Amino acid sequence: MPRRAWLARAGALVAAAGLGSTARSSWATTPEPFPSRPVRLVVPYSVGLGPDVVARGLAEGLSAAWGQPVWVDNKPGGSGTVAFGEVRRTSPDGHTLFVADSATLAVNPLLHSHLPYDPPRDLLPLTLLFRATFVLWVGGAHRFRQLADLLDTARRGRGQVSYASLGYGHPSHVAVEAFARAAQLQLLHVPFKDAGLMLQAVAGGDVDFTTVSLNSAAGLMAAGRLRPLAVAARERLAAQPAIPTVAQAGGPPTLMHPWAALVTLAGTPQPLQSRLQRDLAQVLGSEALRRLAAQAGFEITPSSPSAVTQRMQEDMAQAQALLDEGRLTRQ
Repeated sequence: MPRRAWLARAGALVAAAGLGSTARSSWATTPEPFPSRPVRLVVPYSVGLGPDVVARGLAEGLSAAWGQPVWVDNKPGGSGTVAFGEVRRTSPDGHTLFVADSATLAVNPLLHSHLPYDPPRDLLPLTLLFRATFVLWVGGAHRFRQLADLLDTARRGRGQVSYASLGYGHPSHVAVEAFARAAQLQLLHVPFKDAGLMLQAVAGGDVDFTTVSLNSAAGLMAAGRLRPLAVAARERLAAQPAIPTVAQAGGPPTLMHPWAALVTLAGTPQPLQSRLQRDLAQVLGSEALRRLAAQAGFEITPSSPSAVTQRMQEDMAQAQALLDEGRLTRQ
């Protein structure tokens, strides 16, 4: 789909999703109490990673508010396509929620000719959920002692430096390609399906570097198996002030702030949409959840549904620029 048409559809996502199909909207004529059974929160990340930590804190808060279990269902792989391909087959009754990142909402539709879902048709955004910060990591014994070493080696020619991501179109992929574009580098991309295998490959020196949040690499860093080169933010991390920013380490000013939103299915009745948004705002505003997220290196970012659409459009524009230069390719 041409970029202009896709952006136009994304801009209409909130309104279109609220209407849904005739079959789905008929549910509103005979609504069941909500929640009438356990609620499923689908997370397209492995257990223990930052997004999973935040999701479990959110699930605990929602369970207390609703008086029903909210269980986290981890389904990593395919930059979110595996998870949402299954989610879209459920009913639009509020009992299935999905942690959708920028790959699911903004990048996958630009990169993949065939997806098991269509965001404007299938998704109803509820709120932004969190923002994280990526750190550039190398193995503890890697030859790159600082970011300048990586940059110097990469400038010697295409494919001199490799990086690992969690899949084609994943935020860890797009973020590094945006960094490479700013630095005028050509890097070798090595995608992984599993975060544990990816981090082990970097720790063992099979791949030169990767980008994940501080929390995701904390154990390997403590063991000396991963070493941070720089943080992709305007300021250093309060938890690790010794890590320089990319700009301070000699690279181009680079921001890598992966984000996620909480969505449900298009066709969810408007009264239930309002209920979900109200309850989510209350739980996301809790100090306990904010503290939990901060410990994992994440910032809780509650918002309106329209703010989700705006973030989608921004990420689409970034991905389109990378596509235009051949740094990303349509599959």
